[in-house]
Amino acid sequence: MKIVFNRIIPFKGFVAINLFGILFVRGERRVLPKRVMNHEKIHTAQMKELGYIFFYILYVMEWLYRLTKRGNAYRQISFEREAYLHESDPSYLLRRRKYAMWR
Repeated sequence: MKIVFNRIIPFKGFVAINLFGILFVRGERRVLPKRVMNHEKIHTAQMKELGYIFFYILYVMEWLYRLTKRGNAYRQISFEREAYLHESDPSYLLRRRKYAMWR
């Protein structure tokens, strides 16, 4: 995964964002915690599985739907739930099943 360190992307409050398999990291960081890297690798697996464009279409549609519900819309997106649930498990991607975000 290519990593781009910069002062603009992602928005303030976020450490990193994965855009089409390229990880953009905000601020002065030069080393990311393993947990963050694993989280973003899970997103890359999701993107490859669904196709990058379809992944983003589904992601935004689910986020918009979740905005109408109670709770944190971002944290309730199925893609984020899977990534947050398994970000501390470095071997998760070795045993991850296809479409695990919907299981």
